Amino acid sequence: MALSMFQSSIPVFIKTLTNLKAVLEKGAAHAQAKKIDEAVLLQSRLYPDMLPLTSQVQIAADQARGGADRLAGSEPASWEDNEKTFAELVARLDRTIAHLKSLTEKQLDGAESRPITRKVRGEARTFTGVGYLQKYVLPNLFFHATTAYAILRHNGVELGKADFIGPLE
Repeated sequence: MALSMFQSSIPVFIKTLTNLKAVLEKGAAHAQAKKIDEAVLLQSRLYPDMLPLTSQVQIAADQARGGADRLAGSEPASWEDNEKTFAELVARLDRTIAHLKSLTEKQLDGAESRPITRKVRGEARTFTGVGYLQKYVLPNLFFHATTAYAILRHNGVELGKADFIGPLE
């Protein structure tokens, strides 16, 4: 049996965001234990020209939600980027995961060949659904989840590879 677009996307999105949620919870616990203002961690960056932790998490959530919606043939609703605490970022991930869980395999039937046009570096680019998933959504999701992990690790949060990968089910 061939791997469906649903199986190739939704469970991967959910697992990545669930693991990111656990990483954020460790970040919040670290801030509390070390008496660090959580805003310091949330606004931390790996390098001055990179986005802060808060933005990395928002973008990871948006990639998964927007990717799933576009693969299902609809444009995603816009969500405000107004989270200012670890708890608010975790709530955003919970809301995103709930949305992903609401999608059905039937909604993604035929998504592999569905044309999806997105602006990439300011230029319109049309992908097939499978190309969009493999060449745009997954790399972006993993980049931003990894960067969020790296920001917290760089700031002393005790994280390891198993935190990023999560339980092997």
